[in-house]
Amino acid sequence: MSPLPKNPRRRLTTVALAAACATAAAGAWAVAGGTASAGTVTGSLYRDPDTAAARWVAANPNDSRTAVIRDKVASQASSRWLSNFNLSTVQAEVSGYVSAANALGQIPQLTLYGIPNRDCGGASAGGAPDLATYQTWIGNISRGLGSQTVLILLEPDSIALQTCLSAGEITARDAALRSATQTIKGANANAKVYLDAGHSTWNAAGVQASRLIASGVADADGFYTNVSNFNATANEAAYGRSVLSSLSGQGVAGKHQVIDTSRNGGAAGDWCGDDNTDRRIGQYPTTATNDANIDAYLWVKPPGEADGCAYAAGSFQPNLAYSLASAAPNPPATTPPTTVPTTAPTTAPTTAPTTAPTTAPTTAPTTTPPATAGCSAAYQTTSTWSGGFQGQVTVKAGSSAIAGWTVTWTLGTGQTITQAWNGELTTSGSAATVRNVSWNGALAAGATAQFGFLANGTATTPAVTCTSR
Repeated sequence: MSPLPKNPRRRLTTVALAAACATAAAGAWAVAGGTASAGTVTGSLYRDPDTAAARWVAANPNDSRTAVIRDKVASQASSRWLSNFNLSTVQAEVSGYVSAANALGQIPQLTLYGIPNRDCGGASAGGAPDLATYQTWIGNISRGLGSQTVLILLEPDSIALQTCLSAGEITARDAALRSATQTIKGANANAKVYLDAGHSTWNAAGVQASRLIASGVADADGFYTNVSNFNATANEAAYGRSVLSSLSGQGVAGKHQVIDTSRNGGAAGDWCGDDNTDRRIGQYPTTATNDANIDAYLWVKPPGEADGCAYAAGSFQPNLAYSLASAAPNPPATTPPTTVPTTAPTTAPTTAPTTAPTTAPTTAPTTTPPATAGCSAAYQTTSTWSGGFQGQVTVKAGSSAIAGWTVTWTLGTGQTITQAWNGELTTSGSAATVRNVSWNGALAAGATAQFGFLANGTATTPAVTCTSR
């Protein structure tokens, strides 16, 4: 998920922020040890050796930031996001990831982020074109989960954020989440499924509990909170207890909480700011929570992946990772991953969501060579399905800063765009035009921005043109 700079739900109030910082300062980086008394999960979390952070470290051995990012970020377990909607490859991707974790006796963590109308059309918009296709995607994922323990964080923001949905759309989404949970649990009885509960400074606990029940939490293992946010762990745990109490009062007992601690280690500032350079990592990931209500502290949102404010949503930014980790204590001693990336990355992740890409693009980018000034644009098809596809365009400033950009291309025969994000779309016949929105138009020399869209029809590789102002 990539939280929006314009989402007020993500900004803490002054009072809440002060409380969060005070709590964080009192012990945000405490390392849990011993045997976990976490409800139902014990064991070592899977540390993927091929994360965006690990690839950056492998490609930049002499950078002054490398040691900190290597030791405090790339060495840690974080969730793999499934957000690049691709029906044809997701099962193989899940199977490969889960099998690698199983081979090491570790617990994989997957964040599923493909619900239609994702993020209410904001910086992380996209996902499945409709709920029927979404269920097909869930089924394909489920067939790759194996039979051992796997942690599933199902659809961040899908329950806490409903402001863009009608009553009928809420009912349909609730049914889709309930069906997704049942499908996953039916495919792997050892899968632990957690639903979205927002965070402690968003919806009231009673409201969130009622929404969780409507979305099928009775069939799940519990809920997660604080994804991509900065509320202190103690505040989230207290909020979780209130939600659990409300669930129990409404006849749903025995559930547990997961807390995202990837960015809640203290420091002040606005939610977006300079893409979180004023924040710090919190508790290192572990199932040893020593709290009977909490199954795990996870890094659901990998540190260093941008939120779409100063940088493209989902792209790994080493300065963000370094800022988050530089003041943190060293993590507890662990066994490093058994393999390292075999290739260095050639580009930053390019998915429209706030997550690193989870599948390879189905077409290679077609890039207009950068001019000495102005801007260039590169198109790629990021996923396809029967009757439709998802496209993405990367805009890059030339040798001089630009104040705004406009990208144009010609739609193929039978193509119609049904949704766009991170840009203002207009169409006239077969001509498509996307202009920057207020927060991603001004680009420094060499800087990039991305926008994406969903379309009906057969995917093609159009020539895209960028003009600047």
